[in-house]
Amino acid sequence: MKPLLALLVALPSLAMAELHEVKMLNRNATGAMVFEPDFVAARPGDTIRFLATDPGHNAASIAGMLPDGAGRFIGRIDEEIEITLEAEGLYGVKCSPHVMMGMVMLIRVGNAPLSPDALPQDLPTRARDRFQAILARQTAD
Repeated sequence: MKPLLALLVALPSLAMAELHEVKMLNRNATGAMVFEPDFVAARPGDTIRFLATDPGHNAASIAGMLPDGAGRFIGRIDEEIEITLEAEGLYGVKCSPHVMMGMVMLIRVGNAPLSPDALPQDLPTRARDRFQAILARQTAD
């Protein structure tokens, strides 16, 4: 009887969880080597599905850009992967072969502050520039 009770308690939160789809693209209106969208506002329990829309890309977490308690992830090239976000905070995501070209995105889970101070010092220049543009757009809204 206890497993049934646990399931009934969990169902409302599972029903409220959202699926966000992110395309991995060679190009879109904002430029080359991009995630679309490049920013996702999520809640704990939401899932991000990275779609292998164009060939040659992957989605991987960025060291130093994960909230405490969040696990690292890395997809293989041309692989669709899903991650479920449990820990609140900022998640930096990169395409491993194209991070030098600025192929990064940001996921905000909960109400984590959006600050350039959250960016690691060792980011490639184009990745840092793209993150700063993402943060500027989000803080302007």
